[in-house]
Amino acid sequence: MNELPKVSYGAWSKEKSVRHICASGGVGFEIGRYLIGKGYKAIGVKYDVKRAKAEHYVASSVDEFILSMGSKYIQSYTLSGFKEINRKDKFLVSGTPCQIDSLRRYINKMKCQENFVLLDFFCHGVPSKFVWDKYIKEQQDKLGNIDFVSWRNKQNGWHDSWAMTISPSDRGEVVDWYDSYNLLIKEKKGCVNSRWTQGDTFYNMFLGNNCLGKACYKYCKFKYDHSSADIRIGDMWGETYAKEDKGVTACVAFTQQGMDVLNNVNCELVEYPFARVAEGQIKTKIKYPMGWSFVIFFAKLQSVSMKQLVFFSRIIGKFNKIFK
Repeated sequence: MNELPKVSYGAWSKEKSVRHICASGGVGFEIGRYLIGKGYKAIGVKYDVKRAKAEHYVASSVDEFILSMGSKYIQSYTLSGFKEINRKDKFLVSGTPCQIDSLRRYINKMKCQENFVLLDFFCHGVPSKFVWDKYIKEQQDKLGNIDFVSWRNKQNGWHDSWAMTISPSDRGEVVDWYDSYNLLIKEKKGCVNSRWTQGDTFYNMFLGNNCLGKACYKYCKFKYDHSSADIRIGDMWGETYAKEDKGVTACVAFTQQGMDVLNNVNCELVEYPFARVAEGQIKTKIKYPMGWSFVIFFAKLQSVSMKQLVFFSRIIGKFNKIFK
């Protein structure tokens, strides 16, 4: 791992359609597109709607890599993708910081670092799968069989023109990038488009920080500028692009290999001090909340609804603020 002083940017794809579709600025997709063009295989994450889980997979073409576009705020299953890794082929691998750290240790041991570009992201933490399963079950009860899920989108709706018709009389309402934390769940008869700012129950649980994995609270050491990746990406929150509604990626190169990739992707790169690029990102691991085990216990109970779980989680949150 050829480290260099970290270089940080605000960045976005030069292709307007890519920037529009992606959760922030489209840099992650452009990295994949560039490296696939150079003969790399890309291991990214897609969502399996039938099994209601995110999983790593191998993409050998840009068309295959498109499935990885967009954020997935649940734990990914790595086996299906990581089992394809070998010492001979070249790979771009993206994942959570802890997943990438484990892979870095492996490729260092195998002495094949030059064949890999590792990409992670500013990680909030991973929510309990029990919470996601409960949420998606409630949506299935409303809609029937689900055929599409999107965690982040820049429009209130989705169709061929990226504007969803929720009912025959409704047209998609455009929302800005800062209100892009909204879940879009679709099946053949209708859809749910639920924003965090309007009380979405999954985002209330996830961003309320009371249902993350235990390891996220107790053992995470990869917040802020701590990374084993070549490149880290995320949303560039903060004042710099507060009036920008198209999305900007916070992008950090930790190695020369990462720097070389960024210099060749189809993106606009504007260099800033790291503190400015990482403004709004969590600097240290989130404190383990008292009552966490009760939240997970209730998440497992079928008789408890998501609204009830959110209510209980808020009580736990207030309790932790009093006794922090």
